[in-house]
Amino acid sequence: MHWIALLVSGAFEIVGVAGFDRLNRGQRLHGLLLLVVGFGSSLGLLSIAMRSIDMGVAYAIFTGIGTLGSTLMGMLLWGESRRPLRLAFVGMIVSAVVGLKLVS
Repeated sequence: MHWIALLVSGAFEIVGVAGFDRLNRGQRLHGLLLLVVGFGSSLGLLSIAMRSIDMGVAYAIFTGIGTLGSTLMGMLLWGESRRPLRLAFVGMIVSAVVGLKLVS
């Protein structure tokens, strides 16, 4: 249950970041709605997940999902850079998150 809450909280983190993007593109109402719902839900679910998952591991996974998801969304939807070095560094983040889980 707590791991599912953590994964869903990471997905809502991506929704919140999409809200920031909408705000920056001038879509104030839609952006604000995505931002509040996304970040509010993500933090609430993160709190639930941290009841049984160590804080450091939970937060690393939470931010890793947000980073990976936001980066992929930016590349697929808004044409952000797909340079190999950028992808390599995102891969390092994913590796670090998996490593934290394995050693915890």
